[in-house]
Amino acid sequence: MQILSNLTSKFPTFLLAGIPGLESAHVWISIPFCCLYTTALSGNSMILFVIITQKSLHEPMYYFLSMLSAADLGLTVSTMSTTLSILWFDAIEINLDTCIIQMFFLHGFTFIESGVLVAMAFDRYVAICDPLRYTTLLTNSRIIQMGLLMTIRTVVLVVPPLLLLKPLYFCRTNVLSHSYCYHPDVIKLACSDTWANSICGLIDLILTTGIDTPCIILSYILIIHSVLSIASPEERHKVFNTCISHIGAVTVFYIPMMSLSLVHRYGPSAPKIVHSMMANIYLLLPPVLNPIIYSVKTKQIRKAIYSVFSLQNKQMIA
Repeated sequence: MQILSNLTSKFPTFLLAGIPGLESAHVWISIPFCCLYTTALSGNSMILFVIITQKSLHEPMYYFLSMLSAADLGLTVSTMSTTLSILWFDAIEINLDTCIIQMFFLHGFTFIESGVLVAMAFDRYVAICDPLRYTTLLTNSRIIQMGLLMTIRTVVLVVPPLLLLKPLYFCRTNVLSHSYCYHPDVIKLACSDTWANSICGLIDLILTTGIDTPCIILSYILIIHSVLSIASPEERHKVFNTCISHIGAVTVFYIPMMSLSLVHRYGPSAPKIVHSMMANIYLLLPPVLNPIIYSVKTKQIRKAIYSVFSLQNKQMIA
């Protein structure tokens, strides 16, 4: 009777998944995960630090990059605790309230990152297609307004689906597919009607990916049209090279996200390890690669990082 009451509950305990089939090797698997988390935390923290401390980087492009790094840090921290707890201590239980809190930050920072990528696309469009109005269009106050708009959109879209989880009943073994709580994964386990949850999820998808992706594509269509009108091949290459970092950030964010959504919707028969690996790639790839992409492809960021390390070395020698 106690087991039955635990299974049929509005306040269930969920079981998080590690790496299916490799449970005995979790301690060893934690080593590359720790390396990736360390890379994500240190890389994004360094980007934030150099942008804040170097006055030469106090420009719209780098303000948006600092927002991207902050969102990546949020994504990393929001899942790191549960993932490492599973790999180190086999701590797989999580209650509904903790699950909802984790989903708020996980989905929230995902929506913010999507919004920042749109803002960065707009920044590149103005810089290339309308450079004379760049400083008048992208003022500090307007950048702050864009940041607030992203935050408000995130809260408005994330909160309702999470509140709709509270009335649901869960009447089976609540085993999740990932090492963290993911909204589509949770509602699949409910025994009560999830129609409202599904509608909210669809609205969120339309108002984020459904709007942000076409905006980014449109920006690059206009950018490419403008670049092709430049007579000199060297100038075309130089101008288009300023977009390479942003294109890389868009790629490493949207492709894993869309792949995970497709696996959830159309691949229920896929092996559990596929779900697990896609889920980890989805959240780890952007925070790990974005600082590397921008450090390698953006000369100003490289110079700023080099100057910070040079100054520290001089202080240590002195």
